[in-house]
Amino acid sequence: MDRKYICPTKRRKRMNTKHLWMLMTLLIMFSLITACGVAATPEPLQSVGGAGNGDDHAGGVEREVVRKEVVVKESSDEASGDSSNYAVQQTAPPQPAPEQPISAVRGEGESDKSLVADDGARPEAPPNDNSYHDVFFENYGVNPFVDTEDDHLSTFATDVDTGSYTIMRRYVNDGYLPPKDSIRVEEFINYFEQNYEPPPKGQAFNIHVDAAQFPFAETERYRMMRVGLQGYVVPPNERKDVSLTFVIDVSGSMDMENRLGLVKKSLELLVEQLGENDYVSIVVYGYQAEVVLEPTSGDQKELILRAINSLRPTGSTNAEAGLRLGYQQALQAFNRDGVNRLVLCSDGVANVGNTGPDSILENIKHYASEGVFLTTVGFGMGNYNDVLMEQLADDGNGFYAYVDTLKEAKRLFVQDLTGTLQVIALDTKVQVDFNPQTVARYRLVGFENRAVADQDFRNDDVDAGEVGAGHSVTALYEIKLHPDEDGLLSTVYLRWEDPDSHEVTEINRQFYVNEMADSFASADPYFQWTVLVAEYAEVLRESYWAEGNTIANLVQEVERTNMSLRSSDDRVEFVNLIKRASQLE
Repeated sequence: MDRKYICPTKRRKRMNTKHLWMLMTLLIMFSLITACGVAATPEPLQSVGGAGNGDDHAGGVEREVVRKEVVVKESSDEASGDSSNYAVQQTAPPQPAPEQPISAVRGEGESDKSLVADDGARPEAPPNDNSYHDVFFENYGVNPFVDTEDDHLSTFATDVDTGSYTIMRRYVNDGYLPPKDSIRVEEFINYFEQNYEPPPKGQAFNIHVDAAQFPFAETERYRMMRVGLQGYVVPPNERKDVSLTFVIDVSGSMDMENRLGLVKKSLELLVEQLGENDYVSIVVYGYQAEVVLEPTSGDQKELILRAINSLRPTGSTNAEAGLRLGYQQALQAFNRDGVNRLVLCSDGVANVGNTGPDSILENIKHYASEGVFLTTVGFGMGNYNDVLMEQLADDGNGFYAYVDTLKEAKRLFVQDLTGTLQVIALDTKVQVDFNPQTVARYRLVGFENRAVADQDFRNDDVDAGEVGAGHSVTALYEIKLHPDEDGLLSTVYLRWEDPDSHEVTEINRQFYVNEMADSFASADPYFQWTVLVAEYAEVLRESYWAEGNTIANLVQEVERTNMSLRSSDDRVEFVNLIKRASQLE
């Protein structure tokens, strides 16, 4: 029932004697009660930390939150860049062992300007009610089905990021399910080898298309179609000389072994791969930015390693100043015939200067057009800004990775060094043209934040994705076929710019209904694996299209498929991860 609110508009000018005596009596009683209350010893407040914005729902799961209705004013400079915020304190759940709880608290309905991106990303707790504090992700939604009668074209920019997958791994290994907003399906898919055919000699890419029945669909008319792009491999001895500028966050938030400590060990691995014609510069930033190492030849490893090992955490976090100085340093050491790359190592927290990706990019994005590309590498969990790290890489003509272990650092900086450093294609876009005669509707799985307007596919001024040497890109489409139709199913178009000649190339591949596998079980095992990984990601992010499915339901199929593929540490690890995740549901 609605409650009426009556706003008083008049006051009585007089009170009768009876009312005056009643008022005096109440005042005397109130004074006595207050005096007794002062004499009593108050119970101490529990020690609490900030836990997001105080929502009673996190990750779509209802949970109880014990609140202490005490309004407090922030006084610590480390807690926030704005000391005027107010908050309702609340008790915090137990913290995972590797991280320490963050002391910052935030206002009811407000976001901490020192941590959150300008687009409103917010911290989110894992579904099982154990949170890392102040971890920021962005919910980009889930792609809908599209009727081909309304729109038969699907266009997106390529993406080779893998950060979302390794963040999931960190959560599961620590005993938690990841927040649903942290899941980007394409980054799960693209973490794994696909075994595509290499492109013909003299061509940057090969297009691969296959399809089979989708095992989780309600009817047999639904299929899953895989679109794969394989870039050409550059042998290590043919890798271009590189000019690297490391921009390293040494603020107080990095003062942990799995942050600055892991950064040092990771960069040591990378430095060991460099030659005499490669050059390294190091810029660090805390409250302000400074150059720690001027451009130094890669054969001066002892000098470079000494500079890396000298790094110590200090002060606040001025990411904007660090990036600005890093780009200036990169331009000074610019190699016109080589690779010029900035490598940002950070937890993504920025609490001094411009703190959101949009404001930071306004100041530094033009450097990418000068030929200096950005790789962002995330470290740590709890007080971590995934939004900033991912968006900086997207707009800085680079890619985003998250390093949770030294093994992942070795994969990134040793095993895949050439792909990490050397770009083979700029502004890479894909457009899939579905034949309305055979396909009734389609849905792109993932790539929600990589959409490109159909009419912009051949607009070469529109920024798209960059692809490194030897990298592959995979996209999945769930499609519904018209009954008993045959012939052309789709045409896949791929368009990119050569980073050296700046020549734009477009190729295409047609795919026919009779090329589909007869069943899911008879399809390429790599196809099966990719579909299962995508479904796992869909379940984790609570996608509408995966309703009713569970992680436990996928375990047996994942184990079976892995047995039919050649041995891979990454896949064996995933089998163990999905088993553990199924126990956390």
